[in-house]
Amino acid sequence: MSKLKKTSRTKASDEAMNAGSGQTIRQPDVNDNKVTTISDIREQTHGQRTVQLDDEQRIRKAFVDKDWNEIKIADSWQIFKVMAEFVEGFEKMSKIGPCVSIFGSARTKPDNPYYQMAEEIASKLVRHGYGVITGGGPGIMEAGNKGARAEGGRSVGLNIELPFEQFNNVYIDPDKLINFDYFFVRKVMFVKYAQGFIGMPGGFGTLDELFEAITLIQTKKIGRFPIVLVGTAYWKGMFEWIEQVMLHEEHNISAEDMHLVQLVDDAASAVKIIDDFYSKYLLSPNF
Repeated sequence: MSKLKKTSRTKASDEAMNAGSGQTIRQPDVNDNKVTTISDIREQTHGQRTVQLDDEQRIRKAFVDKDWNEIKIADSWQIFKVMAEFVEGFEKMSKIGPCVSIFGSARTKPDNPYYQMAEEIASKLVRHGYGVITGGGPGIMEAGNKGARAEGGRSVGLNIELPFEQFNNVYIDPDKLINFDYFFVRKVMFVKYAQGFIGMPGGFGTLDELFEAITLIQTKKIGRFPIVLVGTAYWKGMFEWIEQVMLHEEHNISAEDMHLVQLVDDAASAVKIIDDFYSKYLLSPNF
């Protein structure tokens, strides 16, 4: 059944019928209830900027059309915010000396064996001449900074501002605490200024940092620094899948890529891998 459309005559008739009524005939627009600019969103929220937007509002915002003025104001100024984080990071991190990055969950409690092992690893690293870089938050990150602080070593925290679970721990050297808004800037600092990486059990953030380091080494964007994962029981299943599916079934990686990571179960073994790597090159960290 075909739809009836108003012609110019019927529109004129409608206007004539409503003449003097104070009403204006307006055809409904399918976009009447949709926001079209960032300013519309701000008006709907009475100009308030909230720390955490709900998922629906984030999705709606992604589809909002921006005019040129809003692009210049919002997006262009964001570039300078990113630049500022890079500049602060480079200035502070360039002075820290040789360090090892420790990755791990923010949710690990102090009575967890992995927390205690991370603290022990950090202490041993400091005694062997290294500083420690962590994500600056609680859990495994706190354990790493705590172990470094206990031995008088350099304790660096690269904190990220999140709406939940992340806050900087008290064991970071005050002059070596850097707060970030952007994950990608933070990851550059994790990798650029570390001479080795130790991964403790963690969640998606830990995997993100781990595979960032693996990818950069695999593609030869950085040197082949040691990557050590602590907790064979935790990591074994994932690497069995990588070997069986990614390597043998799908051929998406090379056999030598499986040697980019080493799995251990104790602090002494983790630190020994770092030391052995540098002893090959007759290098030793020093402050």
